[in-house]
Amino acid sequence: MLFWSEFMQLSQKSTGNRTISVLLFESFSNHCLANAIEPFRAANSIARRPLYSWQHISLDGGTVTSSSGLPVATSSWDEADPRGDFLFVMPSYGFRDHAGPRMVRLLRAARQRFKTLVGMDMGAWLLAAAGLLDGRKATLHWDEFSGFAERFPDVDAVEARFVLDGDICTCGGASTTFELALDLIKRHHSPMFALEVAALFMHGDKLDLHDPYQRLSADALVRSATALMRRTIEDPMPIRALARQLKVDQRSLEEKFRSEMNMTPLAVYKAIRLREARRLVELTTLGIAEIAERCGYHNASAMTRAYRQEFGQPPRAHRT
Repeated sequence: MLFWSEFMQLSQKSTGNRTISVLLFESFSNHCLANAIEPFRAANSIARRPLYSWQHISLDGGTVTSSSGLPVATSSWDEADPRGDFLFVMPSYGFRDHAGPRMVRLLRAARQRFKTLVGMDMGAWLLAAAGLLDGRKATLHWDEFSGFAERFPDVDAVEARFVLDGDICTCGGASTTFELALDLIKRHHSPMFALEVAALFMHGDKLDLHDPYQRLSADALVRSATALMRRTIEDPMPIRALARQLKVDQRSLEEKFRSEMNMTPLAVYKAIRLREARRLVELTTLGIAEIAERCGYHNASAMTRAYRQEFGQPPRAHRT
């Protein structure tokens, strides 16, 4: 288990500020853009320091307008001279019009400027047109999946929500963009940290128990279990009862948590309760005893000991 103090030390020593350039095109999806950036903004807020930074760019700069009429100010590619950790390529409607010689040259050059290229929505089409996906696994918005597979036979097109193939990532529409962003945060930091980011957006709040595919998904089961944990912070459930409500046996639930989180369900439950305690300490004037009660602790001393172990400081140290 990665405690908060250990996470902060790890981040400060080894990760630094990861840089993201978002390449926008006319009629882009602003839903996709928000889902690409908001998880990283939330990660910065939770960590209380800039883990990620980003800029919006376009070929020629100026205002780029989304398919729903949202204007976004951008810098031109030449003016920004972008380079860094990630280039998010984000076309949507009219994507074929963007796949000309100039874009091919730009993306091939970007291959040397960025550690990872990410095709979002119809971004994989532009990457494939530049020859950057030959021999790679990739996906894109499923409305165009068949046409993509036919147009680019050298690409291993897979029907997946998102695909990570070495230093190139691809995903489909807005919801899969959000999932990809969470997965990157998980890989950069820790499963618990990504879970905390997801919780801010109520991601994975409900599991459809009538969907057999979702029931077999470790990620979906863990997200649903943690959503149930968040709803029962004040009166924590025994893990056996939690598993019963999710219609899985306890051993299976524990195996899924070890696979996805490298933590037991009980440890995750405790971490969720303590993060709620920290939120209440920082954002309210409630007494420590009341916060302890709201977070499922019988007394303030027990919560304070657990809080200090998790965050490296007592609750009062986080009170401004």
